[in-house]
Amino acid sequence: MREAAGAYLAEGARLIQARGTVPEIRAGIAGAFTGRTVALLEDVLDLARLYGAVAGLPAVRLRLERIVTDSCRRFHVDQVGLRLLCAYVGPGVQWTADGGARIGQARTGAVVLLKGRRFANWREEGHVLHRSPPLSGLPEAERVRLLLTVDAADACGAADDAPVMIAA
Repeated sequence: MREAAGAYLAEGARLIQARGTVPEIRAGIAGAFTGRTVALLEDVLDLARLYGAVAGLPAVRLRLERIVTDSCRRFHVDQVGLRLLCAYVGPGVQWTADGGARIGQARTGAVVLLKGRRFANWREEGHVLHRSPPLSGLPEAERVRLLLTVDAADACGAADDAPVMIAA
């Protein structure tokens, strides 16, 4: 997977967004992957299937993105029901349950499921906040992440987006 993710960073699109069932997503994004990166495509689709099964949803929205700047610097809770995150390259998501006194961080390649404010019976107390890890303090060669995000198909107003978007 490391080789496929590294090859994707070298030759793949900066951003892929897709929405639909896993077969629909596969049909829409398969052309953005090569023989060297097809293992990454298969893993992305497997995680989309996993998310759909856990969330009980037939359709999902996924985003595979090359990130080279600090983003989502503050700890927060997303306005979604459930979100899956996986950093294929670079540091994983950071989280805290005590307002930042102790900060945990997912390993590269770890799959993280986070409850958002729209999760059934979500409550303010006892929630976990998360943020993107700061990249600016890392050596320049390490200031890149390849991040997969999977949500419900209509999360964050995505129902109005095109089913597939690939940005070089």
